[in-house]
Amino acid sequence: MKRLKIWRRWFAQKFGFARLVCLGLLVVFAAVRIADPRVVEEVRVRAFDWYQRIDPRHKTQKPVIIIDIDDRTLKAVGQWPWPRTKLAELVTNLTRLGAAAIAFDVMFPEPDRLNPALAAETFRNLDEATREKLRALPSNDQAFAEAIKGSRVVLGETGLPVSNSDLDKKLPQTGLATLGEDPHPFLYEFPGLLRNTAVLEAASAGRGLLTIKPERDGIVRRPPMITRAQDLILPSLSFEMLRVVSGSNTMLVKTDRDGIVSVGVPRFTIPTDKNGLLWVHFAHHDPSIYIPAVDVLEGRVAPERIAQRLVLIGTSAAGLNDIKTTPVDPAVPGVEIHAQVLESTLTGSIISQPNYGLAIEFFAAIILGLLVIIFAPRFGPVTLVGVGALFASVLIGFSWYYYVRYRLLIDATYPLFSTTAIYLMLIFASFVREQQQRKQIRGQFAQYMSPVLVEQLAQSPEKLVLGGEEREMTIMFSDVRGFTSISESYKHDPPGLIALMNRFLTPLTDVIIERKGYIDKYMGDAIMAFWNAPLADTQHEINACEAAIQMLEKIDTVNREREQEAAEGGHVYIPLNVGIGLNTGVGVVGNMGSDLKKNYSVLGDSVNLASRLEGQTKEYGFPIIVGSRTALAAKDRFAILELDFIMVKGKSEPEVIYAIAGREDVMRSAAFQRLRNITIEMLGCYRGRDWQGALDAIERGRRSEDADTLEKLFKLYEARIKEFQANPPPQDWTGAYALLTK
Repeated sequence: MKRLKIWRRWFAQKFGFARLVCLGLLVVFAAVRIADPRVVEEVRVRAFDWYQRIDPRHKTQKPVIIIDIDDRTLKAVGQWPWPRTKLAELVTNLTRLGAAAIAFDVMFPEPDRLNPALAAETFRNLDEATREKLRALPSNDQAFAEAIKGSRVVLGETGLPVSNSDLDKKLPQTGLATLGEDPHPFLYEFPGLLRNTAVLEAASAGRGLLTIKPERDGIVRRPPMITRAQDLILPSLSFEMLRVVSGSNTMLVKTDRDGIVSVGVPRFTIPTDKNGLLWVHFAHHDPSIYIPAVDVLEGRVAPERIAQRLVLIGTSAAGLNDIKTTPVDPAVPGVEIHAQVLESTLTGSIISQPNYGLAIEFFAAIILGLLVIIFAPRFGPVTLVGVGALFASVLIGFSWYYYVRYRLLIDATYPLFSTTAIYLMLIFASFVREQQQRKQIRGQFAQYMSPVLVEQLAQSPEKLVLGGEEREMTIMFSDVRGFTSISESYKHDPPGLIALMNRFLTPLTDVIIERKGYIDKYMGDAIMAFWNAPLADTQHEINACEAAIQMLEKIDTVNREREQEAAEGGHVYIPLNVGIGLNTGVGVVGNMGSDLKKNYSVLGDSVNLASRLEGQTKEYGFPIIVGSRTALAAKDRFAILELDFIMVKGKSEPEVIYAIAGREDVMRSAAFQRLRNITIEMLGCYRGRDWQGALDAIERGRRSEDADTLEKLFKLYEARIKEFQANPPPQDWTGAYALLTK
């Protein structure tokens, strides 16, 4: 059991839980097909009905004639049942016309109610002499038996739902020979049997069951060729007729381990299903094989219509209620079922469902099911529907070919149904998985991304690679300057400190999310965010820079509100100042963490540099400092000012860093253009070791408009220049300055 659980866990991890469930379904469907419940059988037989409707049996010969006790006959001869003498006359006339064999689709289980002896006892107002004369006359049953004995007549018997204690087992029975397994366990059984009167049974050439039991939906498809009734194995009426005309005294039943294979007599072998039932290849109702019984009695039938034909005597009269439904006709007289069996057999137009058909169905279902389980998750819906339609067409075409070419019934519904069910299960599992994935995505990203972007990600989860991927991204770090001093002023008011943090973090977060950024994490008063993941953003550098400027604007708004509150409340006001570092580069992004908790985050040198740039905002005097790739992408939209050429600890290549001084309106202002030119001149002299030229540029800068924005930068370079004047840099110095602090 433990090994089974380990194997299931391994399979589910490697191939997916849905596929494991579908393999289980494949086993379940196999078990259902073996059990073959009625609903499965009905689907199968209704499919075979369609085959017969599309391609019914086409009559080329008419070896069977039906003598019909129809409404016209009853009107002419009288109500049913007739005196047996009338039936004797009917048999005699048919024999004289050359009938090969005659079978009655009616029964005679009791003596004729019009027998003379019976009339002598039941008629009123008869004198004794007349009664004696009646008793001396031969019975109608005897007259009928004499007519039967002079011909080849098969009488019909019927199965009963209860045992018949009056059954005379000494009456003649058809001989039975078997080849293979004992057929008894495979045959349908009637507990009881109703036979004809003994005098008629003894005179007849054969006896067969005329019972035709419709299937559950009322359609006759498979009448039995042999049946068990009260512990006797009996042929059907039609099969017994074939035995009689063959001249054999015995019927042969062939079986294998799965059941009945065929039944036969000399010259005729009839394949059956495992229960001895014959799949009749039905033709449409044919009125031309019907002859009213009154025409035979009155001698109006040409001999060539009867000669050398098998003759069935039955009824189509409405009041006698012997109407059946076949796959190709909604209503035909029951006697025609026997005629259809005989015609199919005599003309060689027989259909059958071979015992090996089940193996073919299993093989097709397993192969198709495995193909769907393996390949369905890899295909798109359009491709899958096309491939599925192709497989279904091949399967149905194969079944149809065997029906038309070989008259074999191979079921296509079982493999089609099982494969379709497996496919639908995979679709359902995919739907559930997608819904869970969308729910997970919404839960994981809703607080850190724009709702619009979250919904896009939920609707297209394939855009999210949680396992890790490399992307070019813009990373942001922001931090509040001097927050330690601010927090100390709240040491007796912890709720106030939390309220303050929420007050300024909320608008900063909103700005990042509105500009398509993703909040990676909060680190006290600091925020880490990035752009271009999990959803692609072709303007990620621009959006990040715009978000940084808006964050400063939001902080200014919060500071004005706090300053007014401090003035009104009479307490100390300490402004919030934010430093922001931005850098664009390649990072590895994905779900990171432990087995207990994971966060969608990013790693890489570009992340480290963004963090260092945020730390340098207080050194250079600009609240927004960006890397060179960010500046290059944003140079046409923002006021970009080169600051330095630095060497970050842990990196082998130096990086040019820039400040963002404002949007495009600032960039185009004359004041900013002068300051940028002075800065460029200063940096050029500095990197060319022209220390005095750099100092002169700084002095001119200080005399310019808005020079106070560069004062901290000027002081930084003045300090470096004085150091280099005292201790010149080495000859290979490139102008890069190694950062000593984070």
